[in-house]
Amino acid sequence: MELQFSKNEKVVSAKIVYEIVTELLSIEDELDREKEHLWAIGLNNQHQIKYIDLVHLGTVNSCVCGPMEIYRRGCIKGVVSLIVAHNHPSGNPEPSFEDRKMTKRLKEAGEILGIKFLDHVIVGQDKYYGFSDEGQL
Repeated sequence: MELQFSKNEKVVSAKIVYEIVTELLSIEDELDREKEHLWAIGLNNQHQIKYIDLVHLGTVNSCVCGPMEIYRRGCIKGVVSLIVAHNHPSGNPEPSFEDRKMTKRLKEAGEILGIKFLDHVIVGQDKYYGFSDEGQL
């Protein structure tokens, strides 16, 4: 199956991230769709995708990953900004306490590294939660 987004696509909203993640999940094995996935999306200065990295494949209700793993490829590829996205197999995209804590740490890490942390998008069943949309960044 060919993905419908291109590396030249501008990522300017949580809705676009939701669409990309939904498409990525659609090509996953059925059993893996029931696990949390965490992706890092590295962008150039025009907000075009430089890479999408599946940083971690978790369990049905958790995906523990630290800033080092999330920013590693961004540092090597020289990205200007980064977006993190993960799915909630439960279907409810509301962020957990751990999601909020991780978002805060990723923003702080990005400031130190000089890579702008643009958003953390949580994908649920037919809906999503964007920290930027909700004024949480």
